[in-house]
Amino acid sequence: MTYCLNSNCPTPSNPPSTKFCLTCGTKLLLRERYRAVQPLGQGGMGRTFFAVDEDRLNAPCVIKQFFPQIQGTTALAKATELFQREAVQLLHLGEHPQIPSLYAYFEQDKRWYLVQELIEGSDLLNELKQQGAFSETQIRSLLLDLLPILQFIHKNNVIHRDIKPDNILRRRKDNKLVLVDFGVAKEGTGTALAQMGTRAGTHGYAPVEQIRGGQAYPASDLYSLGVTCIQLLTAKMPDDLYDGMNARWLWKEQLAKQGKSTSPILAQILDKLLQEVVRDRYQSAAEVLQALQPNPVSSPPLKPASAAAQTPPSIPIQPGKFDPVSLDLQAIKTHFSQGQPGNAPPPASPPPKSSPTPPTKPPGFDPISAELEALRSEFGEEL
Repeated sequence: MTYCLNSNCPTPSNPPSTKFCLTCGTKLLLRERYRAVQPLGQGGMGRTFFAVDEDRLNAPCVIKQFFPQIQGTTALAKATELFQREAVQLLHLGEHPQIPSLYAYFEQDKRWYLVQELIEGSDLLNELKQQGAFSETQIRSLLLDLLPILQFIHKNNVIHRDIKPDNILRRRKDNKLVLVDFGVAKEGTGTALAQMGTRAGTHGYAPVEQIRGGQAYPASDLYSLGVTCIQLLTAKMPDDLYDGMNARWLWKEQLAKQGKSTSPILAQILDKLLQEVVRDRYQSAAEVLQALQPNPVSSPPLKPASAAAQTPPSIPIQPGKFDPVSLDLQAIKTHFSQGQPGNAPPPASPPPKSSPTPPTKPPGFDPISAELEALRSEFGEEL
């Protein structure tokens, strides 16, 4: 099928390979190559169509037709600026594998058109409706997939300004997330990437500095990403998760009502993303990625054992205060018990002729007690 792009055509459907609409006579091919096949959607700025590129063996693509549903010269001029801005942003950012590539941007029959890469898959809002609330594992995966994209666009001085589940697609062929709809993206200036201008964004997802002052920072995109995460976690709309009276998010309370919770680390990350004041949030996607990394517990390096070292006998350690004398006493007892079967004294070897006669040991001499007394003198009287 070929679809007529004339918005006033009463019967826009036409047979394949038709060059002119059979109903209104409008030329069906754009730039003699792009053929609209069927409509995908319509919004306040225009219409979107699934299409094929006949110059590229009918390769699939997307046609966006600028068709603003607004009145007034000033509003139309601003809408035109936003549509042109999307083309510029896609041209500069389309080299990233998770941002749609721009194929063409042109005017035909007093209408502006944008042709871009087709992303086959479903957006996260539809995924939420079909599969239900996301798990913590899914949210972590989402963050690890999306944050590098934000890192890339912010590095290129672009702030998306409209991050929400509708603008995140899961590409079917590789399950990767793709960020779309750069129509309200803004180029930043300076180190803060702040830019005064149009108040853009979606209510509930955009932070206060963006809605009220028309300012946008990398932290503004991170705020919207945080709202997206708690919506997917709770399966509740942002307005149902925010307490306007006390200016605080209630996503954890909502999770508790559902009998669920998150790890302290993820809760801390989401809470920081959702801070009202810009300086209290993460300032870059790299900071969030760092916070998501596990903190391994470092162990002190083990000292290599000496070749001559032998494994000491097992000494039971009693709970309480450390007593070195008792430990040595236990080692001595073990030594004597191992070296003297039956606790009998070993046979005395005859002393060398030159050696003096050893003093006579008093009756009942106990070598262990003697060793104990020596240890008492060395360590003190504590036992």
